[in-house]
Amino acid sequence: MTILGIESSCDETSCSIVKDGTEEIATVILSQIDIHTNYGGVVPEIASRHHVKNITMVLEETLKQAHMTMEEIDAIAIAYGPGLIGSLLVGLEAAKTLAYLYDIPLIPVHHIAGHIYANALAKEMKFPLLALVVSGGHTELIYMKEHYSFEKLGGTLDDAVGECYDKVARVAGLGYPGGPKIDHLAGLGEASYPLPIPLNDDSYDFSFSGLKSAVINLSHNLEQRGIPLIKEDLAASFQKVVVESILKKTEKAIDRWKVEHVIVAGGVAANSGIRDGVKNLCERKQIGFSVPELRFCTDNGAMIAAAGYFAYQQGRIADFDLNSKSNDTLR
Repeated sequence: MTILGIESSCDETSCSIVKDGTEEIATVILSQIDIHTNYGGVVPEIASRHHVKNITMVLEETLKQAHMTMEEIDAIAIAYGPGLIGSLLVGLEAAKTLAYLYDIPLIPVHHIAGHIYANALAKEMKFPLLALVVSGGHTELIYMKEHYSFEKLGGTLDDAVGECYDKVARVAGLGYPGGPKIDHLAGLGEASYPLPIPLNDDSYDFSFSGLKSAVINLSHNLEQRGIPLIKEDLAASFQKVVVESILKKTEKAIDRWKVEHVIVAGGVAANSGIRDGVKNLCERKQIGFSVPELRFCTDNGAMIAAAGYFAYQQGRIADFDLNSKSNDTLR
């Protein structure tokens, strides 16, 4: 089954063609990151306008790279939410139009399900499975007993981990986006600054607002005392605490739910500290581990097409009343 996936949840316009949920044929991602860097973050109105401008070009380039026509597409998978409502609507209307014109099924895909199923492009998913979702808007542990079965064990109570990375980068004067810059500097520094492990309890929930505040207070105290902030050491100290917090919760879930496979999903899955930490944990527990290719960690159409295949197997087909949702529960 050949599925066209369309993703426009935030500031990437992307289309991809995937066969049987696991074989990528072609993917095009047009990012707006250079535009939004000027504003220190994504501006929703600007993002949606660029999606309108880009969506047709991205679709045409995807078909061109795949050496295919729309007549060869069996279904269309669309990321309907959560995300920026204006951006989502651009992709959704394109998907509806194509589904109507070519009389093919329209498959609704939750954005987080897409991130999870990006792993299907890398390795066969073994169940029961634990998904660690880490992104700019989410930090969650999700238990899956089978395909397209999602049980949220816990999530962030305040800031998501990706959001916290960006805010700490801003404190350090590193600019936007902050995650890759913090990750790079962490490998060059020493974890010499004392920072608290947030929400250090027995739950599966996360909290990063206190850690963010601790970094801000550390920066202010050093400034008042005339001591220069060593950015590399701050990055190493911050990332060490983040990884420790995530690994503790993840290990607890592995032990409790007896999973056979752990996957890391979401934009922050590109972070080397988190990837390596979870990989080492899984090796110690002697269970499977997978993480998407770096190009499939950020928002992309391939993850939507892959998820769409497994959603279709569950009979998840939308009609033309499907609407975008800025917030929606994964189910």
